[in-house]
Amino acid sequence: MTSKKRLIIHADDAGLAWSENKATQEGILHGSISSTSLMVPCPWFYEMAQFCLDYPDTDYGIHLTLTGEWKSFPFRCISNPDKIPSLVDNHGFFFKKRTQIRDYAKLDEVRRELKNQIDYALFMGLNPSHLDSHMYTLGLRQDLLDLYIELGKEYKLPILLSKKLIAYTGENPTKFKLPEELCMENIFMASINELENEGLYAYYNHILESLPEGLSIILIHPAKSSSEMDQITIDHPNFGAQWRSEDANYFSSLACKQKLKENNIELVNFKNPDVINLLGA
Repeated sequence: MTSKKRLIIHADDAGLAWSENKATQEGILHGSISSTSLMVPCPWFYEMAQFCLDYPDTDYGIHLTLTGEWKSFPFRCISNPDKIPSLVDNHGFFFKKRTQIRDYAKLDEVRRELKNQIDYALFMGLNPSHLDSHMYTLGLRQDLLDLYIELGKEYKLPILLSKKLIAYTGENPTKFKLPEELCMENIFMASINELENEGLYAYYNHILESLPEGLSIILIHPAKSSSEMDQITIDHPNFGAQWRSEDANYFSSLACKQKLKENNIELVNFKNPDVINLLGA
């Protein structure tokens, strides 16, 4: 895949909310989103699952979830909370911060919850193309990374392994033992700095104009501008309502399509055989 510029534009957090689903669906059907992943514990998972079943050409994975970061919009686990006490608070909701998983999560309980998420998606009739990790929480400890790899092998699905994403969590990727040949490092994701300075449109234009040859991934979090997203993301500008609205608008635009064409970028997804071979299954 080194002679061409190939790009996965991947929408995280499908199932989070109606506004998230709508923007993702519009981007898949009419824009430049080539892949997404679904959060099974979230309240709008069912609606997004039905979309994926109605449009079987859609490329989607399971966004393995162990945290719920929003102030007034917590996520409940799929498992019986009594069976996974190290992952939930006294009300059965996931913790808000990654560090709580890093410091307290018991591996057997993580395995139970993540397998239940995958199995429930399969029970719904979904046929996911890959697994990835919400907030890259599975990149916090070696045993969690090992479990992530184990789940990919068990379900015969590629996983998104990346030292770059480990670094995004604040952990040092050099302290982990990883299969280098399966790591994906041409990954791009905006930060609060881009949002507050030049803006996300300028950031994405720069990425597309300077995209290297080979396979790259842009991770985005689109959602329609709405009072729903304003409320969900209250007091949380990082990946907040404005951010998600800008993601949605850019990757549904004709300008984005033109930018891809001008720079000879081919959109691909996790169903592509070359991608499967590169990331493993």
